Amino acid sequence: MPLTAYDLSGRTAVVTGAASGIGRATAVLLAEAGATVHCADLDGPGAAATAAAITASGGAAHPHHLDVTRRSEVAAVVDAAREDTGRLDVMANIAGIMHSSPVLETEDAALDRVWATNFKGVLHGCQEAARAMIATGTRGSIVTMASGAIDTGAPGLLCYSAAKAAVVQLTRTLATEAGPHGIRVNAVAPGWIRTAMTARHSAEAQQQAERPMSRMSPLGRVGEPEEIAHAVLHLASDASSFTTGQILRPNGGVAMPW
Repeated sequence: MPLTAYDLSGRTAVVTGAASGIGRATAVLLAEAGATVHCADLDGPGAAATAAAITASGGAAHPHHLDVTRRSEVAAVVDAAREDTGRLDVMANIAGIMHSSPVLETEDAALDRVWATNFKGVLHGCQEAARAMIATGTRGSIVTMASGAIDTGAPGLLCYSAAKAAVVQLTRTLATEAGPHGIRVNAVAPGWIRTAMTARHSAEAQQQAERPMSRMSPLGRVGEPEEIAHAVLHLASDASSFTTGQILRPNGGVAMPW
């Protein structure tokens, strides 16, 4: 397959969580591949900054303030993307939040908040994107963001890992239902990635947190957002035209499930 399989020229993509981290890196990379990218995030100014960086580099991008927990807002962004070019080709559901607490100390409010963003927010994106693709007959790609936490017990991360596990099952189920329409649905399950969400402490504390994660990886390091963005690009492009219902694990070899 030629390298042009990664070319997204003439295609339209929506990226949630585009203000920072993996979402920003993905939006920038999809634009570099030729897509018109709609950058959406609860951090509206951050989404605008990502879109501005893309356009300053010669790409095409539009910013959107988006709360993924609100279905109507997700639908509005998808509609805007479709109206812009007449189609939606890629939906990258990357927006997510983190919460840490032991199982016995986890409160309903925390569980509800994480579930609303990390699962229902992804569900909204998947549903609205699939409907738009079916309506226009677009053989598109939907990419969800799971986590390496699905492959191991993650102390203190019940809310996060449970929601990400649900995202995996959503991905597989939608892949079977959307496949007959030519729509592919896949997930990316990153390992420890250096982002603002993982860097919640001082620089020294961040280094202390990364050391054990680095030792767990055969590669001896943690990942960067751009490395996950390349995984998303692969699943979004024709390079993965026969791939659906799969979980791609760019995790440095920390987990190697069958």
